[in-house]
Amino acid sequence: MTGAIRAEIEIESPGDCPVAMATAAGDTTVEGVTRTAGTDADGRFVEEFALERGAEESLPADLGCEPVFDLDAHTVYRFSRDPDDDCVCTCIERFGWPVSDVRASEGALIVSCYATDVAELSALVRDLREAFGTVRVRQLIQSGGDADGDLLLIDRRWLTDRQREVLETAHEMGYFEYPKGANAGEVAAALGISRSTFSEHLAAAQRKLLDALVTY
Repeated sequence: MTGAIRAEIEIESPGDCPVAMATAAGDTTVEGVTRTAGTDADGRFVEEFALERGAEESLPADLGCEPVFDLDAHTVYRFSRDPDDDCVCTCIERFGWPVSDVRASEGALIVSCYATDVAELSALVRDLREAFGTVRVRQLIQSGGDADGDLLLIDRRWLTDRQREVLETAHEMGYFEYPKGANAGEVAAALGISRSTFSEHLAAAQRKLLDALVTY
């Protein structure tokens, strides 16, 4: 067994991705996206996804999504894209990793892939943030290098939105570095909260992560 990492990544605003746009108007979700392994006769990639019937009004007409099949409560739509488009899946594939799963909810795109190592995954997240803005790593599963290796599961949904924001801001400002890039007061000011509130959120988030580390 290799030391690969399965990462589930959420991109809040993935540009003009038809899969994400189909869910932007409400509670509709899209799962089971199918993508061609290569280009068609016109040199374009083709993708298909199933959308709940009645949610088609959320699809912009200029994206070229065509209905191709009716299921019980869903319609399968097909669209094509230029292989040079800087979409989320293309950004991941440039690292040499196939996208293993794609789904969307409330306008956000959620993708999964198997990364080579933590450093490469961090580079991917940086590239995605530069291209699309807010990016969250929702879940990581890392396998060990032998039969006795640990399997570590980290699910960001264990944390509240505020706890994640506090951790991300503190990390970005260098709060966890030595020497510190920012102190608690500076991070709290950047978040627009009091120092005591920052400490409470940070302690709660760290406790949840430590509980997961020593329990699993």
